[in-house]
Amino acid sequence: MISGSMLRDAIISGANNITNLKSRVDELNVFPVPDGDTGTNMSLTINASLKNLSELPDDCAVDKTASVAAAALLRGARGNSGVILSLLFRGISKGLAGKTEMGSEELANGFSTGVKSAYKAVMKPQEGTILTVARVASEYANEHCHEEDPVTLFEHFIEVAKKTLLETPDLLPVLKEAGVVDSGGQGLVYILEGMQSVFKGNGIIEICAEPEATAASAAEAPAAEEPAELSESYFTSFTVTKDKSSQSAPLKVVLDAIGTDVSLDEDLHTIVCSLTTMRPDKAIREALKHGKLSKIVVENVSEHDGAGAGAAFPYAAPDENVPFGIVSVCAGKGLEKLFLDLGVNAIVSGGQTMNPSTEDILAAIQSIPAKQVLVLANDKNIIMASDQACSMADRPAFTVPTRSVTAGISAMIAFDASAAAEDNVVAMTEAADAVISGSVTFAARDSEFEGKKIKEGSILALENGKPVFTDTSVSKAVIKLAKKICSKGTSFLTVIYGSDVKAAEAEALLEILRARLSSDIEITLVDGGQPVYYYYISAE
Repeated sequence: MISGSMLRDAIISGANNITNLKSRVDELNVFPVPDGDTGTNMSLTINASLKNLSELPDDCAVDKTASVAAAALLRGARGNSGVILSLLFRGISKGLAGKTEMGSEELANGFSTGVKSAYKAVMKPQEGTILTVARVASEYANEHCHEEDPVTLFEHFIEVAKKTLLETPDLLPVLKEAGVVDSGGQGLVYILEGMQSVFKGNGIIEICAEPEATAASAAEAPAAEEPAELSESYFTSFTVTKDKSSQSAPLKVVLDAIGTDVSLDEDLHTIVCSLTTMRPDKAIREALKHGKLSKIVVENVSEHDGAGAGAAFPYAAPDENVPFGIVSVCAGKGLEKLFLDLGVNAIVSGGQTMNPSTEDILAAIQSIPAKQVLVLANDKNIIMASDQACSMADRPAFTVPTRSVTAGISAMIAFDASAAAEDNVVAMTEAADAVISGSVTFAARDSEFEGKKIKEGSILALENGKPVFTDTSVSKAVIKLAKKICSKGTSFLTVIYGSDVKAAEAEALLEILRARLSSDIEITLVDGGQPVYYYYISAE
């Protein structure tokens, strides 16, 4: 039998293992875009449970351990893979209700319940993903739970999961073409292997030390030892004197993943950075990989404003006299202002580079004194987290499943305050689906898509989230992409430039687009300030 303390330590070990190996999982993502990837999302999701788990006593019952972990994962779920992971753990919790220890039957029932919940939560379940890996392993557990003790059953459960993972490319052609297995399935296997270490008596897998700083800058690096879990935010700023090969874009990807209000100002020799983060040590450590640091400032935000992390969304009770509130997920001060001008009430900072958690979205929903709330997800990898947040809210809340920021803008324009919530969701979704969205960024790693090789660092153009071509020039890529997504019926083209594009460059590009495209197309230029993505464009 498995005790509550064994399960507690096993989940901690699983969290540590996926944290150690998350970059391997991230590299399995088919598209080489610099987004919040699967390994990162799964790691952040399960790590949300560590503080609560560590507070449980050694004599805790197994149902208490499972319920504490499930609640924390649900609140901390990020991205589709994180939500699915949280649903699997919630299923385990339901299967262990009222139990002091976990046997084989409870283990099998828990995974079976979790798999059913995960399939139900996905709008169009696709085989060849983490869902398949969990389902096939769960089927084995149900067939053999009366024959094997829980530790043996768990070991065989992992073996079946691994075998199924290797078969995912045969079920999903895009994986076979890219030559990879499913990233979510691999992340799940790493978590299970971390848990197995405890069940087999080998103890908790520890967090591996992060790569050391270069010798040239080691003397300036902070102590390598990980600090205690932080619960406050810190304003962090520094100047990087660049190494010859340093670029700001890769650094910005990492800073966006660990903080908010990220700002980078780059010239030929330096990168001036600032952000608000709960891990200033990680920001500084990452920056050291790009050169020498100076003018380092780290200030506790709570000491200045009296509020800890999460205070941006104070609770507000529903007001029957306010029919609607609207939440939008986006990143970039320009985009935030645009959505607020369009009537959005609360902004959740995040998007492609950093998927917000269920709890982030829930806090925003419940910060608006409205009878009911609509949430613009604005990214396909945020829709499931939004759905979970809406289901947890203390007032009716609905996800508008917008898959891009530009689609979210069109959806917002279609909002009708006099219509019913369900009718608004339909109308806003239809408006969003009518938009052809494009974006221009850089390739985060070497890859291959539809027979074309993509080199790390090349300019990458995407149409509706899928790579369509690469280029050596950002401006040329935008012009080519705009021509591609504009049809004879296109009336409007919106061009949103990011934080790495100067206003003068964007204005010059606007003039070129006006000259190259049909005079019947009205082109609007917006300073979005979004990170990582040089441009978002949309055709309507």
